[in-house]
Amino acid sequence: MEATKFNYEKIDNVMVDGIDTSDYPDFCDAYISSADYHGEPMTDEQLNTINEDSEFIHNQVFEQLY
Repeated sequence: MEATKFNYEKIDNVMVDGIDTSDYPDFCDAYISSADYHGEPMTDEQLNTINEDSEFIHNQVFEQLY
């Protein structure tokens, strides 16, 4: 099964959990707990898919913290 491709510009209202500031700058335990895609809440499957993108998570951690 091919991985779902997302237009990251349509993802908003991102909530990141698992942020441990003592783990700066890696934040390896952080994950996206909820988000909207094109105005609709993302499903667990969609969240699992974007949680495989460590660069996206890392960027969202910095947006949430700063």
